[in-house]
Amino acid sequence: MKIRQPAVAGRFYPASKQEIITQLEDIYRKEKPLIDAGLAEKKILGSIVPHAGYMFSGYQAVHFFEIIKQSKQQFDTFIIVNPNHTGYGAKIALDDNDFWETPFGKVEIDTDFSNLLGFPKSPDAHKFEHSGEVMLPMLQFFLDYTYKIVPVTLSHQSYDNAKKLASRLFEVNKILKKEICVIASSDFSHFVKPETGRELDAFVVREIMGLNAKGVEKEVRSKDISVCGFGPIMTLIEYSKLLAEKPKVKLLKRGHSGEVSPSDSVVDYISMLFYNEDG
Repeated sequence: MKIRQPAVAGRFYPASKQEIITQLEDIYRKEKPLIDAGLAEKKILGSIVPHAGYMFSGYQAVHFFEIIKQSKQQFDTFIIVNPNHTGYGAKIALDDNDFWETPFGKVEIDTDFSNLLGFPKSPDAHKFEHSGEVMLPMLQFFLDYTYKIVPVTLSHQSYDNAKKLASRLFEVNKILKKEICVIASSDFSHFVKPETGRELDAFVVREIMGLNAKGVEKEVRSKDISVCGFGPIMTLIEYSKLLAEKPKVKLLKRGHSGEVSPSDSVVDYISMLFYNEDG
């Protein structure tokens, strides 16, 4: 049995289970009045979720996790699609471990799903990468049922790769018929003035709301917008359009690191829910 050990415990989130619980309970208490619990009644397809340290981006992330906690849907598998910050591994890289471990304990990899996807398994691509790992303690904190994960990291973010991955997710689940949820791990503009980040992010948010994955790539590249997980975002857009004729997108919460640690150079965080109105 191969287990991926946590790479960023004690940095992006606390090193002990109780410290994580204390931190997330505090964040949740502050955000609870702002969470749109009515969205838990929708057929949830996935979400864009930020991946910075909990002290910075937890305020946006908890909106999604509380919604799926309240949902009557119980997901068999969470597909965690994240950008590759380290540069190791294949362009679309799966992991070859059996479990990922956090201070809460182990979560099993859905090897049936990942094996059928057919992409290369590159453990080095995941070993030190934070943007997938940080989702796990939040899943473990909010959900009280058993689920599996399929971590997918993208070192080459392009519309073609996103469409390829979305198509494979859809085709594989036509075979396995599991209840899956796609988490697109991404922060938005990096190290800009708050007003600049909001202005730049608006171009990308507009394309996401319009379910235009090609438009997301065009805006990111033409305006040099530092949305680090635009590949996962495009994957979620394309996957949602395969599942639903008219998927909906709701912006859950936006903010930036300067709201926690005042600065003129901030990172932006936005959480967005994808769902099917028709159930």
